[in-house]
Amino acid sequence: MQIPNLTAFRYFDTAAKAGSFVQAAQLLHVTHGAVSRQIRALEESLGVELFERRNRAVFLTQAGRQLLHVTAPMFERLEDVVYQLQQTQREHALVVSCEPTIAMKWLIPRLGDFHARHPTITVHLMTAGGPVNFSKMGIDLAIRRDDFHWADSVFGLKLCEEMIGPVCMPGYPQTTSAAKQVRLHSSSRPQAWATWARLSGNVLRQGSKLELEHFYLCIQAALSGQGMTIVSKLMVEDELHNGQLIAPQGFIKDGSAYYLLSPQALDQTPRAEIFAQWLCEQLSESVHQP
Repeated sequence: MQIPNLTAFRYFDTAAKAGSFVQAAQLLHVTHGAVSRQIRALEESLGVELFERRNRAVFLTQAGRQLLHVTAPMFERLEDVVYQLQQTQREHALVVSCEPTIAMKWLIPRLGDFHARHPTITVHLMTAGGPVNFSKMGIDLAIRRDDFHWADSVFGLKLCEEMIGPVCMPGYPQTTSAAKQVRLHSSSRPQAWATWARLSGNVLRQGSKLELEHFYLCIQAALSGQGMTIVSKLMVEDELHNGQLIAPQGFIKDGSAYYLLSPQALDQTPRAEIFAQWLCEQLSESVHQP
């Protein structure tokens, strides 16, 4: 005996409970015709009619009521099991939101180390910046710079102070007052150059300017010799290490810092606490690198 496919039974169960093929189609996000075809195919496969069709209304036959008595608890049980399995998976997953360039240039290259140490914790990484709505965004943790105010109910763990400085490829004019120099600006932090000049005591000459949407685009432009850009030290750690970029005037603190934000204390969620400890360890190594 060959049992019809599960989809046909699902369509039947939904239509039987709704008492309408049209409502079943809406619930299943398919067309009315798709529901009719699946149920007709099921009836043909079973050799019995499951619905009486009268003037666009449908009513279960005796065979239909008998089948619904089986499918209803079956699909309810299946939904329960699927939910439990997904919940178990969520309990081992950690959804982390991080500012795009920090995620791309610093965090992602190091996640392999976290997975190697904690193979039972799955990290789902999302990129975003600014204010955080944990429930709406469906995230557990957020890595943010403290350039906005968060609610007192949000738990914040200071990770490290922000260090900024100009970087360029070797051979590019290295003084920020060079006449032929192009300054690369990121739209996400438009005052970065002015902040650095004020804190470092440098005077910026009028010159060419190229504005790009994100820091990672500025970094890519600097790597291709198109100019010099102000960045966070974290964003170019690897490029400085391998000599693709240089920081001719080093880095200075700009008064801001990076925080790990959570809707609750980290010790209330073991996987979050583990990630926080690992993150602090990795950042400590980065901060103390020359």
